[in-house]
Amino acid sequence: MGAAALILAAGEGTRMKSSLPKVAHRILGIPMVRYVVDAARAAGCEQVVVVTGHGADAVEALLEDETCVRQEPRLGTGHAVMCAESALSGVTGSLVVLSGDSPLLRASTIKRLAEARESSGAAAVVLTTTLDDPTGYGRIVRSSAGELAAIVEHKDLDPAQLGITEVNTGTYCFDAAVLFEHLRRLDNGNAQGEYYLTDMISLFRSEGLSVADVSTDDPLETLGVNSRVQLAEAAKVLQRRINRDHMLAGVTMTDPDLVWIAPSVTIGRDVILEPMTMLMGTTTVADDCVLGPDTRVTDSAIFAGVTIDASVVVGATVGEAAHVGPRAYLRPGTVLEARAKAGTCVEIKNSVLGEGSKVPHLSYIGDATIGNDVNVGAGTITCNYDGTSKHRTVIGDGAFIGSDTMLVAPVTIGEGATTGAGSAIAKDVPAGALGIERCEQRNVDGWSTRKRSARSSDEQ
Repeated sequence: MGAAALILAAGEGTRMKSSLPKVAHRILGIPMVRYVVDAARAAGCEQVVVVTGHGADAVEALLEDETCVRQEPRLGTGHAVMCAESALSGVTGSLVVLSGDSPLLRASTIKRLAEARESSGAAAVVLTTTLDDPTGYGRIVRSSAGELAAIVEHKDLDPAQLGITEVNTGTYCFDAAVLFEHLRRLDNGNAQGEYYLTDMISLFRSEGLSVADVSTDDPLETLGVNSRVQLAEAAKVLQRRINRDHMLAGVTMTDPDLVWIAPSVTIGRDVILEPMTMLMGTTTVADDCVLGPDTRVTDSAIFAGVTIDASVVVGATVGEAAHVGPRAYLRPGTVLEARAKAGTCVEIKNSVLGEGSKVPHLSYIGDATIGNDVNVGAGTITCNYDGTSKHRTVIGDGAFIGSDTMLVAPVTIGEGATTGAGSAIAKDVPAGALGIERCEQRNVDGWSTRKRSARSSDEQ
């Protein structure tokens, strides 16, 4: 397409009632402004410039790979374009102007807008839509011939214009050279005392320059997010859009309204997603997995045939046909090899669990390397932190760790070795050996009988 994009993201967003800049609020884990940048890139925009203002440091930190310019002070949308003029000095073709608070705009719509301008040779093309309730939106004012004559902001409408339901979406495509040639002719003689980019339309028309419009029949696509209510509305639209695409590609969702998937997630075929499942970040899910219910997976790689039940997985790798949960927590750096199991109430951090190995229940495994076909009994803990440093536990292939074993790292359990239940193992156990550490058991004859008799006498 060869167009450039200018994204206006300088506004404060007072209706969000937040110390966070409006465009930095996240939808499905991704900042709002990032959706707009990614849509522009997907539409073929070779250069993207973002205008920041309120909370500029926070917004720019989300856009490290993009060119940002600051609007200080903030004197309207036309002034925002003035601030970006230098950064766009090399642009000679189409310049798409987008709002950083419109995360639902599709790349296909941006592309259609730019193609309409290039095919018509218009100085500007405006994206419009029709709303049942246009309150707060600038209205599209047309000539008697039906041509776009002007855009009038809501605050500046006269009574006769209040009934117009066709609105400006805040999305435009300009001939960049024509725009910058006329940009300094904008004035701020309006209710807000600002330089409106929308005034370029009437300015172009007054000089006989061609102005066109493209309409979208999906008003939701042009939804601007100005409040927490609209943020939730946008999230619901994106959720349904993303889920529909996955279901059409071969993913089963037993209740799509209760499944949340970030746009950066990839999912294979014949995956089943149960209710209250969330897949966030850079997660990948291979074929034939069953995830949920009540499961959250973030920035993780899930291989084929995995089952994750009512668990949290963050920054982990779960190998083929492995089983997680219920109520397991896999923390960053965890690797479950093929057919491994992290069962009920198991927490694993920065550890490798080898092929076919099992930690069935009620255990903590941290900073450990566990070989293949190891059984870790209930209540086992790797004591990896001495108050100053972390230490590793190494367990060889085929070892058997008895229930309620404390493995005091650094410690190595050899291949095929066993630890006795209830042991605190602080020394290495050789391959094939039994490691056991217990105090001698002492039985006091008649103690319980005497205790009950004494209690019965007291009650009388």
